[in-house]
Parts: sequence; structure tokens; C-alpha cells
Amino acid sequence: MKPDLSFETAAWQNGARHVAGVDEVGRGPLAGPVTAAAVILDPKAIPEGLNDSKKLSAKKRDALAEAILETAQVAIVHVGVEEIDAINILRASHLAMLRALERLPVLPDLALIDGNMAPRGLTCAGQTVVKGDAKCLSIAAASIVAKVARDRLMVDLAQQHPGYGWERNAGYPTAEHKKALRDLGVTPHHRRSFAPVRNILYQENSTSP
Repeated sequence: MKPDLSFETAAWQNGARHVAGVDEVGRGPLAGPVTAAAVILDPKAIPEGLNDSKKLSAKKRDALAEAILETAQVAIVHVGVEEIDAINILRASHLAMLRALERLPVLPDLALIDGNMAPRGLTCAGQTVVKGDAKCLSIAAASIVAKVARDRLMVDLAQQHPGYGWERNAGYPTAEHKKALRDLGVTPHHRRSFAPVRNILYQENSTSP
């Protein structure tokens, strides 16, 4: 299966002018933000090779992200650990999607949203698409842009907090990351509401004098 324009075409035929694809990345990591992107593709200038970001090499993702930014209307939003811990990761990911849509240069007539749950508070019509990054070109484009932006941010954070391997694991709970968490402790960029981080903080508090 490869993504195509069938969802966008149906919307255009129903009178929509601006159709945005929306996706988020970073629900599962123990550290770093959750990141969402909203993309309105130009049907006359769609980069070749768009696909689910998970099916692309890092080099291909980087090249496609640049091409998307050059040809499409794009907004990218990071929601940080403070908000994730305050409102939970699902609501934070939905908040990132809403903010990305609001920051597009034009208000979409329709948002095509990856997954089975639309964020509450949409200011335009919304349509969920399960596995949308594998079916819908606009969502695939959003998945690529969001992943590249978040991965680059985690590389920057890895330089500030070496030892956790964020430049390789992007904050996901790999064995390397979890060992570093135990050995080096919790950073300001760790999600304290996530069990592996919360448990370490609990252990530190229970053993402190």
C-alpha cells in the first residue's frame, strides 16, 4: 500500500479548497516533546516518493522534508514535557495537532487526521484516517515533516545531555536510554508522568535523607 490523493480528491470534489494532512510523532518516548505537523500540499507540485515516514530511510526523510517545506504550506508545533505531564500524552498530542492547524498560513476547509480520534476543538471540518500516513499523501507529508523536526530537536538536546543516546533513540525507551536514566538520573526533558521516569524519581525520593 502506498499513499495517494484519494482523500484529498474527494474533498476537493465536495468543494474544499484547502485540505490539510495532520500527524504527530513522539507519543512513546520518555523524553522530549510530542511534535505535530500540518501540511497543505500543492497538487501541482507534490514531491516524489512521499510515504509513511516509518518506511523511509533517514536520508530520504530529510530530503523529502526539505522538498515539502519548499512546495507546500506547512506548520510544525512541539508540545513540551511540562504540558505533557500536566494534561497527559494523548491530550498533548491533540493539542499539538490543533496548534499546527491554527498556524497554517490559511485555515483549511478540511483536516485529514491520522488515527481514529479527532482532537476536540477543531476550527475546521475534520476526518480521521486510520493508518493515514500509509494511505493519504497529505498525512504522509505531515508524518515526514514532524519526524524530521523532532529527530533534529532530539539531536540538539543530546548534545546538551550526553549519555542518553537521544541522537540515536530520539528519547524512546531503548535499553541504552533506560540504563542511562538509572545511571545518570532524570533530566528536565524527561516526562515525569511516564512510569519508568516516575519510578526512578520515587526511588530517589524514598532513599534521600
